Amino acid sequence: MATEALPRSRFARTPFGTRKERTEKLAGTVFGLMSAAMVAPLIAIVAYLFWLAWPSLSWEFLVDVPRKGMTEGGIWPAFVGTLYLVGMSLAVSAPIGVLAAVYLNEYAKDNWLNRVVNLAVINLAGVPSIVHALFGLGAFVYAARFGYSIISASLTLAIMTLPVIIASTREALASVPVSFREACWNVGATRWQTIKAVVLPNSISGILTGLILQVSRAAGETAPIMFTGAVFFKAVSRGDLFPYALHEQCMALSMHLYTLSTQVPNVKPSLPYATAVVLLGSVLLVNAAAIALRVWLRARKRW
Repeated sequence: MATEALPRSRFARTPFGTRKERTEKLAGTVFGLMSAAMVAPLIAIVAYLFWLAWPSLSWEFLVDVPRKGMTEGGIWPAFVGTLYLVGMSLAVSAPIGVLAAVYLNEYAKDNWLNRVVNLAVINLAGVPSIVHALFGLGAFVYAARFGYSIISASLTLAIMTLPVIIASTREALASVPVSFREACWNVGATRWQTIKAVVLPNSISGILTGLILQVSRAAGETAPIMFTGAVFFKAVSRGDLFPYALHEQCMALSMHLYTLSTQVPNVKPSLPYATAVVLLGSVLLVNAAAIALRVWLRARKRW
């Protein structure tokens, strides 16, 4: 007795659906391999640096001063000098960059002048650091008569990182929905009250992204500070937290690494790598703290 064929389910997998799933899995695999190809070399480089730096890495290396023609000892003067330069440049560039971005995004009209300013900001973000170094040498060392000093080097770093802060802050401000602003205006709030109470609090996580990039770039640059305020060697007492005056030159980790690698003979092989690890670790520590703060602020968003 012949049995009647069961009707085919409308949700059964079709050849077209199978091909789509296969294509989706293939695309996911390719993108995963591309991500691994970017991350794996970074992990390998960091692991290689730690391996070569391990004989010199210690707390003593961080708090000690260079000795015996910089062939032994630690990096305390360079570490403190880097904190001076990055901290002062951030204190100058952060408020100016954020306020400039607020004006360009919230107040400026869409005319040819502001479009030129926006284009200039984008282009300045791609200017090589050596050009900023020459600008700082002419503008701050000679024209402003600050001389070769922490002030000149910090202002040069601030000018160099300012476009990145402005661009990232503008993107963060633009990500806040216009409806938020309109709701405030409809209840009688002024433009500044809206910016202060609504726009800035909801864009603070994006603003921190620009500041993270600023810290990373400022800490690793050599040319701008070499031309304006960094010095080959400066005698500093061990553990002194305030060894430099702002009108003096200072040592810096990036400059110290360059010096150890190219100018100091018979240096212990692990010293340059240990200096590089401390510089990298300092940047990662600051970035991690800023990222944690950004995640906490983003978690408090109501939208």
